[in-house]
Amino acid sequence: MHSTASYPIGTPGQPWGATERDQWRARQVRQRSYADDVLRAIEALRGRFDVELYGDVVYANDEHPAERFPLRALRSRGWQPGLPSVLVTGGVHGYETSGVHGALRFVDKHAEPFDGRANLLVVPCVSPWAYERFQRWNFDAIDPNRSFKEGSPAQESLALMRLVAQHQGQYGPFDAHIDLHETTDTDESEYRPAVAARDGKVFEPGSIPDGFYLVDDTENPQPQFQQAIIDAVARVTHIAPADEKGEIIGSPVVAPGVIRYEFKAWGLCASVSGARYTTTTEVYPDSPRATPEQCIEAQVAAVCAAVEFVCREASER
Repeated sequence: MHSTASYPIGTPGQPWGATERDQWRARQVRQRSYADDVLRAIEALRGRFDVELYGDVVYANDEHPAERFPLRALRSRGWQPGLPSVLVTGGVHGYETSGVHGALRFVDKHAEPFDGRANLLVVPCVSPWAYERFQRWNFDAIDPNRSFKEGSPAQESLALMRLVAQHQGQYGPFDAHIDLHETTDTDESEYRPAVAARDGKVFEPGSIPDGFYLVDDTENPQPQFQQAIIDAVARVTHIAPADEKGEIIGSPVVAPGVIRYEFKAWGLCASVSGARYTTTTEVYPDSPRATPEQCIEAQVAAVCAAVEFVCREASER
């Protein structure tokens, strides 16, 4: 084990305060443009899909000028009652690039064949400040993917929760939700040490699995849904094996490439819709066996398989 002193901010054993959060923010450098990469791509799809502005994220304090990020979602044009409905989210962790670009590519290249078979709501980038800085947390050093709960402290999480609630009030429940993520080497070198330091805890090193895997919901397991996605992704990239303990990132493997978390208790994005079929994807962009392009295509394959699964289920009812 390593102490929290391994992280350059904070005092070992003491949670961060405002001073430490400001020190952490000062280390975050804008490296890419949400407007250029995401909003421009969404605007290019406006002629084929409905575009919804569902809020703004605004960050500012005495040390930082105000930054405003408009939040946009893409929706099937001509939403049809009675068809299965699927929510797709990406960029809850902004640094997880293939989730953002996988969601956008799915809409551009693969969504229209589902017209008349499924309704789609796609939120490509939930956390734009973090997207620009290759960061897991938001401006307030909060992990949005632990913040999908009542009284959430994360603007990004609250905005998505409102969008989903309003959408369900107007159009009805979702049948499935697939949330697109990555597990990267920096999870172990940066983010896990950072969260231990932030919370005044001891950092306990772990391991990073080499390959794609899924996280199912402990309280609502859907093994056939997970298997359909694993089968599709295996044609694009390799599936992460279990470690010597039969685990992936400390959780027992319940099927090849599948582990389970308590979605709602952990405040995970995949809990936000209450859909029957839910999953979180995890690709590994640092693998010597996968390229960034394969990671994007793996996310696309996962979404296509998820939508196809609920379409097939609906047709068999």
